[in-house]
Amino acid sequence: MNLTRYASLILLPLTLSACMIPTGPVEVTRFNRVAEGIVYGTGSFAVTATSGDSLALSPYLAAVQREMERVGYSKALDGSDVIAEVSVQRVQFNGNDRNPVSVGVGGSTGSYGSGVGVGVGLNLNALGDQRGIETTLNVRIVRTIDNLVIWEGRAVQRGALNSPAAQPGIASSKLAESLFKDFPGTSGETVTVP
Repeated sequence: MNLTRYASLILLPLTLSACMIPTGPVEVTRFNRVAEGIVYGTGSFAVTATSGDSLALSPYLAAVQREMERVGYSKALDGSDVIAEVSVQRVQFNGNDRNPVSVGVGGSTGSYGSGVGVGVGLNLNALGDQRGIETTLNVRIVRTIDNLVIWEGRAVQRGALNSPAAQPGIASSKLAESLFKDFPGTSGETVTVP
């Protein structure tokens, strides 16, 4: 086997792994009107920013547009059946909101005896400087004929300041994909998407 071919076989997995950037879990909550007979994923759509600088929101707007097309809507050329209203909040946080030490106590009794156990857990992430970004993507789908909100969802992700989850281009795709996973979702349910 020649050296060039051998090197390309070794570099291939490294190249592929660079495409899959881990960003951590996303907490998703959605509400819909499936019980009222609303049909989702049909008709034309437009995407608009409801707050903030639309230039700064452009990665999020593009990610929501991709997901709307993926779930069956078509991009409106003139007028639209629904409008996806997008807003994003990015909040810096310092520290970890979990206590660095937790203690659990448990006990049991039975015909073969009884016992008591104590467990101590250390949150090693709480040690040191834990500055980060919490990004929240909110999307409302509004039916244009009567301005009825037919779907809304929120996706939240936390990450360290230097992590991929803090980068808008990466975070926007992960948040939108998580928000529209199994669209329209179960109304009122909060799920964690890995």
